[in-house]
Amino acid sequence: MTRLRVGVLISGRGSNLQALIEAAADPGYPAEIATVISNRGDALGLARAAAADIPHQTIADPDRTGFAVAADQVLRGARVELVALAGFMRILDTGFVEAWSGRMINIHPSLLPAFPGLHPQRQALAAGVKFSGCTVHFVRVAVDTGPIVAQAVVPVEDSDDEDRLARRILAAEHRLYPLAVRLFAEGRLRIDGNRVAIAGGVAPEIVALNPAEALTEHLASGGG
Repeated sequence: MTRLRVGVLISGRGSNLQALIEAAADPGYPAEIATVISNRGDALGLARAAAADIPHQTIADPDRTGFAVAADQVLRGARVELVALAGFMRILDTGFVEAWSGRMINIHPSLLPAFPGLHPQRQALAAGVKFSGCTVHFVRVAVDTGPIVAQAVVPVEDSDDEDRLARRILAAEHRLYPLAVRLFAEGRLRIDGNRVAIAGGVAPEIVALNPAEALTEHLASGGG
């Protein structure tokens, strides 16, 4: 089996990178991580890449264009076919986004288009929503926009603060991102305008969890 080569961009602890590393450890998983790039030398995710013997490096160029040129060179040198942003906290150069259009995805901790940008969990709590979650989407020039691949829903509890809600969403991210990468690797995604069509139907564990099902699961687990 020829596995899709993925390049992962990180800025911090790399927990979604770790989820992808663990998924790719299965020989039957259709993707492998070819390289990891961080814009911060102190990113904990670099240690995760090192522990998994994945090529990794820091590109700390403060100039957006300079970073884009260097990152593009690394990605192409590693024969990357899909770029996955995993906690990458920097706005990318327009030319870079356009060059990788249709081949670059991001995961965001809200149900986009609701609560884009920074502190989405705080935004969700302030809005008083009953459900939040995470979204995997193709990257476009405007931040946190682009065709949506998949979403996962989690309930918001009355007792939640920002950190508690963030932890619950992060657990969903760790399930959703490897599944979204699998769909891309299997050639099942087709972008149609601002929508993503998934060939062959969607397995129940992949698409947005139904809110009613999410709440039922949450209550069954003893949640308030």
